[in-house]
Amino acid sequence: MYKALVKPLLFQLDAERAHHLIFDNLKRAYRLPGTAALLRGLYDFQHPALTREVFGLTFRNPVGLAAGFDKNAVLTDELAALGFGFVEIGTVTPRPQPGNVQPRLFRLPQDEALVNRMGFNNEGAGAAAQRLRQRRNQQLIIGGNIGKNKDTPNEQAAQDYVACVEALHEVVDYFVVNVSSPNTPGLRQLQEREPLIQLLQQVQERNQSLPQPRPLLLKIAPDLTDSQLDDILLIARETNLSGLVATNTTISRAELRTTTDHITSLGAGGLSGRPLRARATEVIRYLHQRAGDALPIIGAGGIHSPQDAKEKLAAGAALVQLYTGFIYEGPALVGRINRALVG
Repeated sequence: MYKALVKPLLFQLDAERAHHLIFDNLKRAYRLPGTAALLRGLYDFQHPALTREVFGLTFRNPVGLAAGFDKNAVLTDELAALGFGFVEIGTVTPRPQPGNVQPRLFRLPQDEALVNRMGFNNEGAGAAAQRLRQRRNQQLIIGGNIGKNKDTPNEQAAQDYVACVEALHEVVDYFVVNVSSPNTPGLRQLQEREPLIQLLQQVQERNQSLPQPRPLLLKIAPDLTDSQLDDILLIARETNLSGLVATNTTISRAELRTTTDHITSLGAGGLSGRPLRARATEVIRYLHQRAGDALPIIGAGGIHSPQDAKEKLAAGAALVQLYTGFIYEGPALVGRINRALVG
């Protein structure tokens, strides 16, 4: 029904407007008696074989929702009913910020892709924490994807990440440090070896000082070279990271079906969806071959089918995340993947 009826209607709207429309209607419908049970019956496939133990956490299934979809922790109960094993909120920043000027989210239907330059638009870590305290489903694993405010200089970035850890520590199960978004000016400079070590050390020091320290992960770009990936592995070991998220969106526009003129007209932004599938898998495989199971990986990028998810897992991912595939394929994709993993 989604692909035949809902998706064609949504795709006639501006992408960000459609996103908010989905949120508003799903939130409204979920309040009606019986809706939660209906959604679980339609989409939530459970099986003991799907359980995963990763980062010291128990995931009821390995299919999660990537950061960027539910930035402000608005729909965690509803997303749990759709069958996700975990949801990563954010990216959140210490202070609320509006993000970049609209329009800033674009579909590339020919490529089953998205281009976004959202710019960490969110209501702040405090607002997300308050919502998470009030959620009904306290069993769903929640990741907190954290970033810095746009106006915070890179030299002071660690303070922002630490502030997010302090605000969210009691309400999330793991943290993901995001320095790989291409949509905040200068952010990717923090992926360089020395700035990254300093940032992660400060964040980890604060994390470890709190009651029940959370697993700390790093989200990396697909555009890193092999030597940069080797540096990431050394840094992960040096800063005692629990894992990696591979990968974020790409700045590459290679081998797209969409015309060059149209791509150029959209401007800058991170590309996600099918075109990212092969590179994301390549990065996962490279990292896993060198680090093994000692550094678990959440695989993301171009998962539009059960086969795509299996490819990521076979390459070495311990868990997978959806975003663009969820938009193009609809909520049934979660259950399709989980059924295929059991079957």
